[in-house]
Amino acid sequence: MATVEHASAKPAAHQTSTGLDNAKIAMWAFLGSECLLFGAMISTYLLYRNHGATGTPLPHEVYDIPFTSVSSFVLLMSSLTMVLALASIQRGDHHGTRVWLIATALLGMTFVSGQVYEFTIFVREGFTVRSSPAGSAFFVLTSFHGAHVTVGILMLLSLVSMSLRGRLPTERATAVEYVGLYWHFVDVVWIVIFTIVYLVPAK
Repeated sequence: MATVEHASAKPAAHQTSTGLDNAKIAMWAFLGSECLLFGAMISTYLLYRNHGATGTPLPHEVYDIPFTSVSSFVLLMSSLTMVLALASIQRGDHHGTRVWLIATALLGMTFVSGQVYEFTIFVREGFTVRSSPAGSAFFVLTSFHGAHVTVGILMLLSLVSMSLRGRLPTERATAVEYVGLYWHFVDVVWIVIFTIVYLVPAK
């Protein structure tokens, strides 16, 4: 009887006709809208990346591809630690969950720190958000992505805080899953940005 009562006390997810709960559908809808925003910004960058101003460099003239490649690798590795965090909470390993969530957050912080450092170098070279249309398009796009990574870091740290206070039981593993969806989205978007902005040669 106690087992039945305990099972019935668990919050049931609100299922839809798709078999997914409302929260997951809402997250996918949100990520879909984010795809449109990033798509618009990437398109804008492609339109203006060769529109410089007299005496100011174009984006491809100041890029440090090796440095950005390392930063990109760090961010991509954070997807692995995010997967490990979800696997840990699903099997009831709360210590492992916190370890991998913190590792993911630290990798994200490393990426953002590298982006800030890169921006300072660009500014010293005369490539700023106000220097040219190309500069505006570049900084708006990459800063917007960096802001998303920062939000993801705050979400990860919130999960760690919840776990430490005992508010993230195995039954609430979906919370980690939803944050993981957001984090993987941010990583995939960066792959697209890095490829188009940094690797595709300007004509």
